Amino acid sequence: MQKDKDTNTSAVSTPTTRNRHRKRSNEADAEVSKANGDHLLVHDKNKYKSMLTRAYSSLWMIGGFALIIYMGHLYITAMVIVIQIFMARELFNLLRRAHEDRQLPGFRLLNWYFFFTAMLFVHGRILNQRLVNTVTLDKVLYQLVSSLVKYHMAICYSLYIAGFMWFILTLKKKMYKYQFGQYAWTHMILIVVFTQSSFTVANIFEGIFWFLLPASLIVINDIAAYIFGFFFGRTPLIKLSPKKTWEGFIGASVTTIISAFLLANLMGHSQWLTCPRKDLSTGWLHCDPGPLFKPESYALPGWIALFLPWKEISILPVQWHALCIGLFASIIAPFGGFFASGFKRAFKIKDFGDSIPGHGGITDRMDCQMVMAVFAYIYHQSFVVPQSFSVEMVLDQILMNLSIEEQQALYLRLGQMLAGKMVGQS
Repeated sequence: MQKDKDTNTSAVSTPTTRNRHRKRSNEADAEVSKANGDHLLVHDKNKYKSMLTRAYSSLWMIGGFALIIYMGHLYITAMVIVIQIFMARELFNLLRRAHEDRQLPGFRLLNWYFFFTAMLFVHGRILNQRLVNTVTLDKVLYQLVSSLVKYHMAICYSLYIAGFMWFILTLKKKMYKYQFGQYAWTHMILIVVFTQSSFTVANIFEGIFWFLLPASLIVINDIAAYIFGFFFGRTPLIKLSPKKTWEGFIGASVTTIISAFLLANLMGHSQWLTCPRKDLSTGWLHCDPGPLFKPESYALPGWIALFLPWKEISILPVQWHALCIGLFASIIAPFGGFFASGFKRAFKIKDFGDSIPGHGGITDRMDCQMVMAVFAYIYHQSFVVPQSFSVEMVLDQILMNLSIEEQQALYLRLGQMLAGKMVGQS
């Protein structure tokens, strides 16, 4: 009898469990349907509060971003470094376990030690030439900086090895799995954070234009996708992001490509944005804009000229490059956001953090920027920068690798060679 009773109880409880799971599934489907199905988000009154919060935060971010751009290259680089630190904090906390950390005093400090060692290595390699150019006039400081630049890689490697030994010495019985998991997680964070940031800083010193245009296009694409999806979104785009719609994706793509063409013309007329920075000073820049930023006139076809008051238009050659960047920003870069969405689903979290009201954490805003920064640098180096040597490139190598005495000897030798050529030609 007892056995039959247990069997009956099990039989009764099983359907209840199944029904409970079915109910959850239906609720999830209803939520997705509400976001992307027959009903537009614009009809959901609860979404307006979230939209206003998001818009308010966006205005503050855009205003602060514009101020930093005006202040110049060093301040933009400082902003990138601050963003890196916030991203690292959010990602470090993702797999952090308070119970294990309490048993490993100082272990969290080790993660940040690796982070700042990687920061010294990555940014040191990018900025060392600018630092040398900045201190050229002071002989003592120049020799000190030159020595630091020469041994920069050895210094960073020594710091990393010290951290590696620190990690080995802190290994604790019954905690090996957690410690090695954190060690691997730390290195993955370093790869993710510093890969994009190194390319971002390199773009900044090639000319703020090559940083600002790609970054602005990602912001425009994100805002346009949100607006088009909010008011017109019906068709789900990808399962990883149920709220993303084809209407938002297509509307944002068209908006981004048009914006790329127009913004390139607007930014291309400012020397502050287009001149490369060869040192770490903050003074105003003056340079030859180069052929990319010199306008070219194009005659309008007759049938178009009939409806417009002008017969030709002026276009900067860089605007054609901007179209390629805009195409990437609108079609490929959003996959960085999809990757982040899948990543968050894997860890069952909504956002990486709560630093920005209405947006989540810093990492939530940087997912597409990471993909875009790498592309912008590769595109600039492959299709924009001339492949032949220039006077500036040769001078940079001379200043970096030769001492003051060697530079003086080179100067005298070049003078003798040029004098000899001039006598031969006469």
